[in-house]
Amino acid sequence: MNDTQQTDTLTSRSGPPLHGGVTVPGDKSISHRAIMLGALAEGETEVHHLLEGEDVLRTVAAFRHMGVRINRDGAGIYRIQGVGLDGLREPDDVLDMGNSGTAMRLLSGVLASQPFFSVLTGDDSLRKRPMKRIITPLAQMGARILSRDQGRAPLVIQGSTLIPIEYTLPVASAQVKSAVLLAALNTAGGGAVLEPEQSRDHTERMLSAFGAQVQRDGLRVTVDGWPDLVAQSVVVPGDISSAAFPLVAALLVPDSEVLLQGVGVNPTRTGLLELLTMMGATIEQRQPRQAGGEPIADLHVRHSPLRGIDVPPELIPRAIDEFPIFCVAAALAEGETRLSGAAELRVKESDRIHAMAVGLQALGVEVTELADGLHIIGRPEGLSGGVTVDSFTDHRIAMSLLVAGLRCREPVVVQRCANIQTSFPTFQSILSGLGAVLGA
Repeated sequence: MNDTQQTDTLTSRSGPPLHGGVTVPGDKSISHRAIMLGALAEGETEVHHLLEGEDVLRTVAAFRHMGVRINRDGAGIYRIQGVGLDGLREPDDVLDMGNSGTAMRLLSGVLASQPFFSVLTGDDSLRKRPMKRIITPLAQMGARILSRDQGRAPLVIQGSTLIPIEYTLPVASAQVKSAVLLAALNTAGGGAVLEPEQSRDHTERMLSAFGAQVQRDGLRVTVDGWPDLVAQSVVVPGDISSAAFPLVAALLVPDSEVLLQGVGVNPTRTGLLELLTMMGATIEQRQPRQAGGEPIADLHVRHSPLRGIDVPPELIPRAIDEFPIFCVAAALAEGETRLSGAAELRVKESDRIHAMAVGLQALGVEVTELADGLHIIGRPEGLSGGVTVDSFTDHRIAMSLLVAGLRCREPVVVQRCANIQTSFPTFQSILSGLGAVLGA
């Protein structure tokens, strides 16, 4: 059940141990891709356990504006009547992607080869985020894309006939990789991407499931052009990025024990689990299985004393979205935690390095802000609280600071929380159901 009205200000405070079993919403990254590939396939695709957050619903709305019939039935299953690679029609209005960088970047790859004109925009936060990283490779393929301020949305796309390229990513990015691969689908000769480190591979897995020819040779990924994409039944795993919040809360609140059911444990996404295990966390993966080509498991978590670590650079791409909540774990660990080489965090929905430094300092944590990371000295005895902190309108900052409030001596008020709806609309009800003292 969704929290239908997410208030803009939430308060958390210390309370009893957390106990129970929960299922977190569907994975956001996989939900976006399921809608997109279902629309580009032939036949009816069924999507089960789709994340019904604002970000994904923007993707649904965009494809409806381009003539794709997408209906939600009484069982919550989304049924997509695919139109094929060449069946989209020109939207009659601007496509508003809200707060979703994933939707804007991946959809740009889809639209680059379509024989029509389109405009993509978003909210204030999204219009500040860098889009040149996708414009550059798509332009090399022959796409015609105009932007504001040398690479900021709105993006104006006049679809073109594209040429195949092999693009070397300057930094690991699943979104840029996916934009190129999606553009290559509708390109004679396909295309290839060479990564500096492997980023999340949901696009490659789902392309293969829908019938595309995808090959990986080390860090090089290629996709053949003009495949016959065939409709599928997709079961979206629980989002490990959402599961991270009740998971870390259970680790931090004494005597807690929580079971998170059906969580996606794709190895390109489990960096946070490895980091927390290095810190001493007790996390057990139970009943490993497959759903829609993705590995899933039930995560059993018990309260664990944590110790600070130096974050290995190779784990950064696999935990990039989880670093705000990781910083909360570091703030309550024994000793020092050092994170560097994560400059990508400065260009997320907010400058997450700065946002977490400001938030944790307000809670009494000694934090040094680095150009590309943070140095945190933990306080395992608990944090001070008794303050009002700002989320910088970033859903992951808001949820992370609310989890921190569960280990504060005084209540913590977090402002500008409405964007929690974009990725984890049931955050408040799930945490409260486990016993957390959290509310307006």
